[in-house]
Amino acid sequence: MKNTKSPSKFGMNKMLVYQLIGLLVIVLTIFIGNSYFKKSLHTVMKAPKFVLTDQNNKRISNKDMLGKVYVVEFFYARCPTICPVMNSNLKFVDKEIDNPDFGIISISIDPTNDTPEFLKNHAKKLGVTNPNWHFLTGDRDYIGKVADEFDIFVGDKEDEAESLNHSGMLALVDKQGNVRCRFDKNGMPILYYSGLNYEDAEGKNAKLDGKFQPDRKLLIEDIKKLLEE
Repeated sequence: MKNTKSPSKFGMNKMLVYQLIGLLVIVLTIFIGNSYFKKSLHTVMKAPKFVLTDQNNKRISNKDMLGKVYVVEFFYARCPTICPVMNSNLKFVDKEIDNPDFGIISISIDPTNDTPEFLKNHAKKLGVTNPNWHFLTGDRDYIGKVADEFDIFVGDKEDEAESLNHSGMLALVDKQGNVRCRFDKNGMPILYYSGLNYEDAEGKNAKLDGKFQPDRKLLIEDIKKLLEE
C-alpha cells in the first residue's frame, strides 16, 4: 500500500509567502510604472521647420532654438480678443520660468500689418525682456503651412472673414526639437496646451476675462521638467 503524504504546514506557508511576494512585486511594478507614466511627457512629433524674421529683423529658424525649451503660439498684434490673453499668459509663464534656456516663438498670422518694426513696438508694450522671445513675421502662405504642420488651426488666408481666426493652443517643444505634452487623467496625451482664460477651474468654458488659467500651471510644470532633461 502506497504511503501518501499531505503537504506540511511549513510547505504551505512557504508557498503562501512566495505568492504574497509575487503579488507585492506586481503591485509595486504597476505603481512605479503608473508613477513614471504620470511624470513623463509624451513625444507628439518632431517640431516643424521654420525660418522667419523677428522683431529685430533677425532671421530665426527652428535650428536656432535647438538646446532650448520653447513654446509656440500663432497670433497677431492687432487682435482685440484672445491674442492679448495668450500674450499675457505667456508673459506670466516667462516670468515664472526665468531661465536663459527658455524661449517663446510668437508667429504672426497678419504679416501685412505685423512688420518687424510693429512687432518690436508690440514686444515693448508687453514689457518683453527675454532675448529668446521672438515675434516672427514673413510670407502668409508659408506661415499657414507652418501652422498646418504644427496642426494648430489658422484661418484660410483667401477667406477674408476667416483669415485672422486662429486657435488659442500652444505647442511645447523640447531641447531636441520635439513637440511634447503631458497625459490627461485618462492616460491620453493632451497634445497642446491652452493659452486662454476660463471661467472655471477645470478649463471647460473659455472667457476673455476668466480668472482661471489651468493650462498655464501645467505648462510651467512641464517646461521645468524639460529644462531638467
